[in-house]
Amino acid sequence: MAGKEILLLGNPLLRKSSLAVQEEELTNLSLWESDLKETLEEFRNLYGKGRAIAAPQIGLMKRVIYLAWPEPTLIVNPLLDRFSSDGVILWDDCMSFPRLLVKVRRARSCRLTFTTREGEGAVWNLEGDLSELLQHEVDHLNGILAIERALGRTSFAWGTPPD
Repeated sequence: MAGKEILLLGNPLLRKSSLAVQEEELTNLSLWESDLKETLEEFRNLYGKGRAIAAPQIGLMKRVIYLAWPEPTLIVNPLLDRFSSDGVILWDDCMSFPRLLVKVRRARSCRLTFTTREGEGAVWNLEGDLSELLQHEVDHLNGILAIERALGRTSFAWGTPPD
């Protein structure tokens, strides 16, 4: 089975908020997970990177994230809170604009509350790279792109980040 087309910068769906997954939709999770996983794998084969994908990036306007790192996890209806006041500045990349890097500031740590693919509640205290990554993915669910978080006009680069 082939992955789905990834929506690119300029597609208006990327700017829309996603809808919560309802209980009666839980039977769709395995199909959605398969679509997200295959799409991410195709992207990784093409670009050599990619740790997670949010459902809106394939036009599925539901609050679902497929996380491939550090281990495969389906995150349903995530909520981020308890952001640390200290942050980290980094070059953010995105599958929806794969050759563009954006310098952003993200919280160093936060808390993620979500539902698993099995319908169980889960809470993760996130730090470092995982905190940054899931802030990026939850932004997608809220219709926010990394370019909107750019630190200024010189916060954009093509390809690998400048020193």
